[in-house]
Amino acid sequence: MKKHLILLAGLLLAFTPPSREPVSKEMAAAAQTFVNSLDAEQRKLAVFPFDSEERFDWHYIPRKRNGLPLKQMNPQQQKAAMALLKTTLSEQGYEKVTSIIDLENVLRVVENRPPNDTYRDPENYSFSVFGDVSNKTPWGWRIDGHHLSLHFSSLTGKVIGMTPTFLGSNPGIVRADVPQKGRQILKQEEALALALVNSLNSDQLARALISETCPNDIVTTHTRKASIEKMEGISFPQLTSSQQKTFLSLLETYLNNYHVTLKNQQMDKLKKVGLDKLVFAWAGDRQVGFGPGKGQYYRIQGPTLLIEYDNSQNNANHVHSVVRDLTNDFGEDMLAEHYKTQHK
Repeated sequence: MKKHLILLAGLLLAFTPPSREPVSKEMAAAAQTFVNSLDAEQRKLAVFPFDSEERFDWHYIPRKRNGLPLKQMNPQQQKAAMALLKTTLSEQGYEKVTSIIDLENVLRVVENRPPNDTYRDPENYSFSVFGDVSNKTPWGWRIDGHHLSLHFSSLTGKVIGMTPTFLGSNPGIVRADVPQKGRQILKQEEALALALVNSLNSDQLARALISETCPNDIVTTHTRKASIEKMEGISFPQLTSSQQKTFLSLLETYLNNYHVTLKNQQMDKLKKVGLDKLVFAWAGDRQVGFGPGKGQYYRIQGPTLLIEYDNSQNNANHVHSVVRDLTNDFGEDMLAEHYKTQHK
């Protein structure tokens, strides 16, 4: 366990401010460095054709994964893999990701597992590269593991896909007597949502509350294509100016995990469709009340975006959250347009 704590601490401290290169160029250079660092056998595990179905096979539970896990990399290769991750995230996002990985050490202690246990394993996070980074054809990459799944796609020098993005936290708040005690990785995701739902008057809550029962997981789970049967909740224009400010702060909490260029891409897309098209929906027992330690589910939904948050398992101390682009998960919408144009 000590080895893993040292590894994660080193990765956290290794964060460096992004250069002035475009994020797509940084990402490509980092991916190429990572691939070049691998031997032939490692490449067989890590590199897939871009059109492989493997690109869409993701999950957030502990399971056997394809790709090249951190445990099968030497320290230099691990450094290259994490450098690739850094190119796509903000400092805040990178810290959340490495903290999520480190929670595997907490679960080993809480569940009385041995130090070499492979079910709760901070080195069982796999990196995969799809396609040839060195040419102008589409390519992408992924990191996938327990409570963590990030996907990025690139085409003609531009990042065209940055979702699905899954971040989870078990425990939501670390209460065990371990070095991480008191840590709450997804704190703002809970605090801002609670502030918003508790600010609603009775008429507003009647619109926002879609169920008195909190689901035990995000609705879309790990599906290839995210879909919610219907858009429910209170719309952005139906909020007061103060509530709208809280709503936007909550939305930005998720987008701020990305590199600023990618955040702005997504925000510009939302503004183009119209922020007034966004709705906020909540599920939970109003008789029990809405607060920490009580089952809670919410989502932000619009024509192009879906954010889900669920904290119901383990006595409401086990968080799942996801960002989905309803038109462009895995970069598929922009890829379809590209292929259509190329065909012409």
